Amino acid sequence: MNWRRLISPHALFWWGLLAVTWILSTTSFQLYKALDARWIIRFPKAWEMPMESWISDAMRWLLEDATFGLFTFREFTRFISAIIEVPYDVARAALADGFVQGQGSNAVEIAPPLSWIAIIVIMIVLGRVAKDWTLALLVGACFLYLAMFGQWDSAMVTLASVVIAVPIGVIGGLALGILSFRIPWVERALRPILDLMQTVPVFAYLVPILFLFGFGPVAALVATIIYAMPPMVRVSTVALQTVPAEVVEAGKMAGCTRRQMMWKVLVPSAAPTLMVGVNQVIMLTLNMVIIASMIGAGGLGFDVLSALRRLDIGGGIEAGLAIVVMAIALDRVSQAFSTRLPDEVMGRDLSYVQRHPWFTTVFVVVVLTYIAGLFAPAVQDYPEAATLTTSAFWEDAMRYVNVTFFDTFEAIKDVFLSYLLLPVKRFFTGIPWAWGIIAAGLAAAKVGGWRLGVMAALMTTFIAATGLWTKAMITIYLCGVSVFIAYAIGVPLGIWAGQNARANRWVGAFIDTLQTLPSFVYLIPVVMLFRVGDFSAMIAVVLYALAPAVRYAAHGIRAIEPQMIEAGLVSGCTRRQLLWRVKLPLAAPSLLLGLNQTIMLALSMLVITALVGTRDLGQEVYIALTKANTGQGIVAGLSVAFIAIIADRIVSAMARHSKERLGLA
Repeated sequence: MNWRRLISPHALFWWGLLAVTWILSTTSFQLYKALDARWIIRFPKAWEMPMESWISDAMRWLLEDATFGLFTFREFTRFISAIIEVPYDVARAALADGFVQGQGSNAVEIAPPLSWIAIIVIMIVLGRVAKDWTLALLVGACFLYLAMFGQWDSAMVTLASVVIAVPIGVIGGLALGILSFRIPWVERALRPILDLMQTVPVFAYLVPILFLFGFGPVAALVATIIYAMPPMVRVSTVALQTVPAEVVEAGKMAGCTRRQMMWKVLVPSAAPTLMVGVNQVIMLTLNMVIIASMIGAGGLGFDVLSALRRLDIGGGIEAGLAIVVMAIALDRVSQAFSTRLPDEVMGRDLSYVQRHPWFTTVFVVVVLTYIAGLFAPAVQDYPEAATLTTSAFWEDAMRYVNVTFFDTFEAIKDVFLSYLLLPVKRFFTGIPWAWGIIAAGLAAAKVGGWRLGVMAALMTTFIAATGLWTKAMITIYLCGVSVFIAYAIGVPLGIWAGQNARANRWVGAFIDTLQTLPSFVYLIPVVMLFRVGDFSAMIAVVLYALAPAVRYAAHGIRAIEPQMIEAGLVSGCTRRQLLWRVKLPLAAPSLLLGLNQTIMLALSMLVITALVGTRDLGQEVYIALTKANTGQGIVAGLSVAFIAIIADRIVSAMARHSKERLGLA
């Protein structure tokens, strides 16, 4: 049976496509030499589309000449900046800088920021309200860590950005989700836009935002809000669409108006799912705020970036750990709120004081710490003399590891480079652009139909016609190798966790930790241990993209109907046969969805690994950011997005076909 599958028409198509691609890849340079035809390996310069110039000119016109009659586009962007800047200044003053009057040397402090004690108490209360005292103590310990290890000021600057970006992202996402729910054509129109927003790399957001809004924390906040909003739009739409029909009918029978139906019935019923979207917004906001330090956000992200540039091992790890600690605290609190029932959160049957007894405590603590801080500086600011540092420890530890295991690390790196990375890189960079376009179209058409094939061919043509073919192939090679390794590690872990409750707890805790870490953090240990290069980028991408492979594999195994397992046992299957003949085929749709998400995360992380020396599309985006070249950044970002969209559509089509074969569609 297996041999018949290997020589079936379907299999022969893929074998043939791979064989032709391999032959052309290995002979393209020889063909170029023999025929004296440079166009074989490089898209003709005369045919290239000057997209960079067109986009740069359009952006320049937009900023300098575009007008809406009563106001110009520049005035519009400044208006948006002012709207965001006012609450941001208040949040930053309350958390980090204090309230002042005047500027520069004439500035006079009116009131100090919230005491470190008050903020820790506020976070403890949030943890207690969200769940229990265990969570409250965990959150309090996380924020106490920030104070004790000298990261408080930077952490509060980062928190101020999160406090402003999250509500705007949540409210904007919920509004668009409600609009999509009520008007079907809005959902259809938003879907490709959201796809593009979620596949464009994070650095690419920063380039046009930097051009339109300038350098500073407000520009960073605009980029953060745009990046973090799409998941909330999707979650809101799905949450409202999946409200049980009987709940809707009850609202109609009660005589609810359209507005009452939305805000008194649908939104409260969808609250638990909506809180999942809020959790996503919080984590994406924290991730983007760290990256947005490159355009003036400041805070912990700036500390990490500065440490990486100075090769300050201890400082980089300390700032990175502070990011991890803050991410864990915010993630756990938002997850706890997402699991609360609407009535528990809203407490409609209680008075305000009964619902929120802890807020009185918070108010008292804030007032008392403010008064005490006027006389005792240690109450207002954590005493510098009591600050701890692990910088020397981490530097000594990294030095010891590098000296002791240098040869081992180099041997591992050489093996991967010699037998995996470089051969795969030679294969992809050798593919002629013309055949690459044809092969992408044929593969997509075979899986998803001729429309998908045409779309894939057009998107691949765009990449070639903008002169980015070689860098796109390097991106695909790094993504492919990283996804292969992440999948090879993640699927067995997921299968193990799906079949063993104890393993599920340990693996789940490990994956939760990986998903909590902002992408920036993965670069620190990788750079310290392996320095810069493709191998370091691969390690960072594997760690970042591992989680969905594990989660979807475990979910797919656990979702198998017990009757199917019983049928396999009754037919005499061994444990190995039960896994390979029953469980894995039935879990195939979940495994493919996990592959899809692994690819998406890998591409997202690859752009960030431009900081460790990769020479792919991510480097193009990073160079554009440093030069404020809007056209270059958008073109490179679109190229990454097109690769992600092609991969997403192909893998999604494979998952759909798998469900149809199993009768699950």
